[in-house]
Amino acid sequence: MFYALAQEKLDTGHYRFEHELADIETLNRRAFAGELELTAVSLHAYAHLADRYVLCSCGASMGDGYGPMVVARQPMTFAQLSEARIAVPGTLTTAYLALRMHLDADFEYVEVPFDEIIRAVLDGSFAGQAVDAGLLIHEGQLTFADHGLQLIVDLGRWWSEQTGLPLPLGANALRKDLGETTCRDVHGLLLRSIEYGLAHRADALEYAKQFGRDLNHTRADRFVGMYVNDWTLDFGARGRKAVAALLRQGHEKQVIPRLVTPEFVAEDSPRTVFPDAP
Repeated sequence: MFYALAQEKLDTGHYRFEHELADIETLNRRAFAGELELTAVSLHAYAHLADRYVLCSCGASMGDGYGPMVVARQPMTFAQLSEARIAVPGTLTTAYLALRMHLDADFEYVEVPFDEIIRAVLDGSFAGQAVDAGLLIHEGQLTFADHGLQLIVDLGRWWSEQTGLPLPLGANALRKDLGETTCRDVHGLLLRSIEYGLAHRADALEYAKQFGRDLNHTRADRFVGMYVNDWTLDFGARGRKAVAALLRQGHEKQVIPRLVTPEFVAEDSPRTVFPDAP
């Protein structure tokens, strides 16, 4: 998404971007302090941040029939999963919210950095606490079977079966105090960066691979295709409906404390079409 901005492929005018790489739960927590003007954020975290941040309509990560996965060393029934202690990548992640809604109850968990969850499940423990299963986001969704782990539930598939909608996992958000004009300008530059990356996919993928973990080229390409695609260009009406449904159901399940109506940056500029890279 940010390849064109990070590699200065675009004229950004008087705006300058500083890029900071961090896992999503760290970014969620930093957003509570309002540290970042533009940040990736979990839709679950956004429910607590709607007074401070507005969503970009571009930059979404959507699981369309797939999404975060719960895995374990052995097959589990729903009842067994409900009683398990589960390693989670953070309680503000949308993956955590979806699992809470799936189980329709509190569950025992231990917070584990997302890229250590597979190891915690294999070891059966993390920081002295027992681990029966793990909630996977990011690349672990493609690599867990290599370690002999069993898929217990794909939460994106479950959500699709329940609602007929894609599962909105993350988005980009802008701090409201930047003002309407700046938010619109920055949103436009982010959209152009995404368009550029999709039009120059091979170059953007090579750039992105340096941040990947344990993925060969084929899997990296597949993973990017799962979460950077047409949904990333624009939530669209169906995507916005999915965000509203997620926040509403999260509130109904008493995971999100108040009902939040999502707000998106107003757009007034046409889409840019970049020629395909040679």
